[in-house]
Amino acid sequence: MKEKIILKATELFLSIGFKSVTMDELAQSMAISKKTIYQFFNNKNHLISVCMESLQKQIIKTFKQIRANANNPIIELFQIKKEAMKVLGNTETAPQFQLQKFYPEIYQELKSREFDQVRDVFQESLKKGVESGYFRKEINIDFISRIFLNGMRGVRDINLFPLSEFKVEEVIEDFIEYHLRAISTKKGITLLNRIYKKFE
Repeated sequence: MKEKIILKATELFLSIGFKSVTMDELAQSMAISKKTIYQFFNNKNHLISVCMESLQKQIIKTFKQIRANANNPIIELFQIKKEAMKVLGNTETAPQFQLQKFYPEIYQELKSREFDQVRDVFQESLKKGVESGYFRKEINIDFISRIFLNGMRGVRDINLFPLSEFKVEEVIEDFIEYHLRAISTKKGITLLNRIYKKFE
């Protein structure tokens, strides 16, 4: 039952919003009592935290699958961005912005876990890029991965990039290009230019 509650609650949170969904509505949508929900979760904040941890694990799993199947690390990064945008969204009702605004402690939990979980995936991608000749041999992989992950946090910060002035997808796109041009070889830049030419 706990897993069913997590799945349904996550679905509602992502479609309606964290603030809008009440425990009564969740119970009603599952045809169960609120008491049943509270057997597994202390309160709504606890439920949101568990749901976001579960969603985060799924996203990391998807990132790893993309990395395993991608032909090269540059295309891989664009595929990961596309997948991430399904969850991030561009509006104030998007999950990550609601978390930042209404549940900052849970958002901080996500950020803390994100660094540890994504860093390994990203470092492997950087190594693959160096080995395949797309990224420069002399890059410091640990430094680059930390800078990139910190930058990705920054471009998703609604205080730094207000949604009234910036589109999340465009800001992330610009940051990825900025990042890739800084670490790519001539081979990598050629591929990057080909990718952007397709978008024109």
